[in-house]
Order: sequence, then C-alpha cells, then structure tokens
Amino acid sequence: MTLAAKKLRLIFAGTPEFAAHHLQVLIDAAEHNGYTIVGVYTQPDRPAGRGKKLTPSAVKKLALSYQLPIFQPPSLKDNSAQTELKSLNADAMIVVAYGLILPKVILDTPTYGCLNVHGSLLPRWRGAAPIQRAILGDATMPDGDRKTGVTIMQMDAGLDTGDMLLTSICDIDSNETTLSLHDKLIHLGSDALLKVIVQIKAGTLKAIKQNDVHATYAEKISKQEAQINWNLSAKKIERSIRAYNPFPVAYTFFDQQRIKIYSATFIEYFDIKGVAREKSKKIAIGEILKWDENGLIVNCAEGVLQITCLQLPGKKAMSVSELMNGYQDFFSLGTSFE
Repeated sequence: MTLAAKKLRLIFAGTPEFAAHHLQVLIDAAEHNGYTIVGVYTQPDRPAGRGKKLTPSAVKKLALSYQLPIFQPPSLKDNSAQTELKSLNADAMIVVAYGLILPKVILDTPTYGCLNVHGSLLPRWRGAAPIQRAILGDATMPDGDRKTGVTIMQMDAGLDTGDMLLTSICDIDSNETTLSLHDKLIHLGSDALLKVIVQIKAGTLKAIKQNDVHATYAEKISKQEAQINWNLSAKKIERSIRAYNPFPVAYTFFDQQRIKIYSATFIEYFDIKGVAREKSKKIAIGEILKWDENGLIVNCAEGVLQITCLQLPGKKAMSVSELMNGYQDFFSLGTSFE
C-alpha cells in the first residue's frame, strides 16, 4: 500500500482552547484527508473556580464529545507512559500547547516524529509567549513586530529549534491585542497543519533548518511585568496594554488600589493650557490631566495616554464613560497613578 493510500494514524497532544480548536479542525477534516486520530493526550484535570473542583481541559472536553481515546499522564518521562504511547503505533504526533516536556524517546516514537504548531515565524520568538512578545517588540523592533504568523515545526530536543515544515504569515495591526492576534493565529495554524498532513501523505514534505543567528527568545510573561511604568512613552505603554490583554492585564496603582487597564490610545501632542491646575505646580509623570466621557488622560514621559477601558477593585471592566456615571468621584484631576 502506498503512503498516499494509507490512512495515517495521528496522536494529538494539547491542553487549552487554542489547542482544542486545532483538534476540532483535525476531527472535521479526518475523513477527507485520510487519517484517523488514535489518541488524544492532554494534561491531568486541574482545580478551577472558587470551589477548586477538578476541571478537564478544553481538549479533553472536546475529545470526550467525540469519544476519542484520552491519555493524561502527569509526565511522559515515565517508562509506562512511553510504552503506552508506543502501542498506539502512530505515524505522527501533533503537539499544540500541550504543556509537558517531550523526551527524545517520545519525539522519536512516531514514524514522522512530533509536529508542533508554534505561534511565531521561527526563529523569531522561540519560547513561551511569542504572541505577546511580537506585539511588545524588542531592541530590533522597538515599535513592535509588523508581521508574525505560525510555523509548523518538526520537534527536536531543543526549545523550538526544530526544522520548519511550513510557515503562514499575517500582519500585526496597529490596534492588535494578544486576544485578537491569538484568534488570527488559531485559523492560520489549523489551516497550515492540514497542509502539512497532506504533504506527509503525498511524500512532498520538505524541512528547512532554522538560522540560529536570528533566533529571539519569548520569555514567559509575569504578572509583575504587566505593571505600567509611567516613565515610559505613552506609545510604548499603549502597546504593552494591548500585549497584556487578556492576560495578565496591565495594571497600575491609585491611592494604593490596583487598577487594571484594558485599553488606551496614545496622544503624542496634548495642549496642557486647557487643563485646570495650579500654575505653580509641575506636571508629574503619571498625573491625571483630564477626565471626560472620552477617556482618562494621563501624563507620561513622552506624550500622554488616554485610558478608555479599566477595572476598579472588585468591579467589572468598564469604559470610562460608564465609570463617570457611577464612580465620578473615584479619580480627581492633579492626582497621579503610582
């Protein structure tokens, strides 16, 4: 039987909603593209919610609805877990945001190895947070990356260092948040993954080695990193607010209370003459200059920031116009964010 005629046996490994979307696409296209999903690996159920009830992952919920075989080993370093995976006799293992380390013996078990859907144009942004880092940028792209995409990669023992099998590119819009870019990459990734599977069956798959010279590392985002530094430019702060939406969400402090900032726009030039204030007082970094239904205007090291959506402690996220209706006395002009 030729490879094109053979029905490929695939294992899927993933955990969050991003992975579940890819699994759904694989399920929908299985019959047409000539493969079957022989096993689904996902992380063990975790405590969630106020009651800390054990909750299955998004991938497990989906797999259950299709009655697919589910495996939830706490580690793949265990001999019994490795033997169990080998018994599935898989041609390839598709890995999408699984969250567990795959030892070399696992990488080498399927006939065509393990394929990973990575949310960047490798070797740009290897690591845990490629979507956020692409919006934030770095020294080479201080205003954030203009393009990103998805790379289908042949996994090896390194951190996102494997050969590239297929890339798909998209623009990063000027108002892009991590959530909106995440949704773009979901569709790019699932489409690219199906193309790679077709190429495996056709025997046309070509691997391209990454150029390590151009590699950058997307370090995991910490909650501490999301605290706004008002000594930066308004433009940079606005970009960080987009990068940290929906997680961990940018925040600042006002009167020792944590305020979450969901959206803002930067204003490069602002006429300070129209602001009611003491003439002798020097404008402080982080000072609230103006507050109306259009937003909360804050002074930054360069330019000013107009906050349009925020969340007060114990309240839901709301627009500034909503805030004015119920909490018009919360902020006062001339005071500053910390």
